[in-house]
Amino acid sequence: MKILILKPSSLGDVIQALPVLRLLKLHHPASEIFWWIDSPLAPLLEGDPDLAGVVRFERRRWGRPQHWPEMLRSIRWLRAQKFDLVIDLQCLARSGVFAWLARGKILVGLDEVREGARGFYDIAVPRKTFHTHAVDWYLSVLPPLGVPVHNNFDWLPGRPAIAAAVKSKWKTDGARWIALQPGARWENKRWPAEYFAGLVRSLAEKFPDARFAILGSGEDKTLGEIISRAAPERCLNLCGETSLPEMIEWVRLCDLMVTNDTGPMHAAAALGKPLVALFGPTEPRRTGPYGQLENVLRFELPCSPCLSAHCTYYAKPNECLKGLSPALVFQLASKLLTR
Repeated sequence: MKILILKPSSLGDVIQALPVLRLLKLHHPASEIFWWIDSPLAPLLEGDPDLAGVVRFERRRWGRPQHWPEMLRSIRWLRAQKFDLVIDLQCLARSGVFAWLARGKILVGLDEVREGARGFYDIAVPRKTFHTHAVDWYLSVLPPLGVPVHNNFDWLPGRPAIAAAVKSKWKTDGARWIALQPGARWENKRWPAEYFAGLVRSLAEKFPDARFAILGSGEDKTLGEIISRAAPERCLNLCGETSLPEMIEWVRLCDLMVTNDTGPMHAAAALGKPLVALFGPTEPRRTGPYGQLENVLRFELPCSPCLSAHCTYYAKPNECLKGLSPALVFQLASKLLTR
């Protein structure tokens, strides 16, 4: 059996969709499964033990006409595979079109009103309720295909070579590491860097063996510098310094993660790492850390969650996150660390 999964982005969404791959492979161990993914995220899946291959979606390149021949070659390759099953977990127009052009025998997708992608599907699976978690919605494509849903799988298998390289490169042994994730795609999903700095000072005082790995992209470097100044000898600013696989292994070796609502948060949840998740404009029941919703902190406001990338609470902008004091976060983080 040959299967194609389409879930090109984003990092958190791809991680949340991985249980579909794991359970398909467990149920059909002889199957060849391919994953269609946005090219910058491909390193997350390359070499995955359950995948026969990764199909790169060059979203930025293929938006320009001079690269359309390259896109057509990719479509011809997809058709030549003669997939028995195609699963679109992105449910946008472009993923629906590519899924349909792959010409699999059966095309399954999520029943989402956005952009009319469901019109391409043979089977469209609705979201049970507004608050159904993304992981559970993705998994709901499996029962119609006769694939049982359970949690007996390894969500993010270890990469021993990368883990060893991380430990060697950054000399991680001999410390108790706490991961901090101060960035997020939306600015109004970011707990203030100064609050992270206050948290570091409190945790460093209570846990003398603790060190802090500040994760993020190159754009988060300044946030990392603000936090590092709270305890320069105890902080490692890794913003922009790690590959995706290295970031995963950093999360794996940490004892705790304190994070905004962003992709690495989902990595920590997938790895079963204790975490404190700071939520403002988004709805944790839909996209929170799977299996750890009890570790989500929110500051209740009438407008939150607004599900908007721009704060409209003009009296106190971003109060849904600024209202979460470092002392409150310290209390939960300390509890998880001592547990």
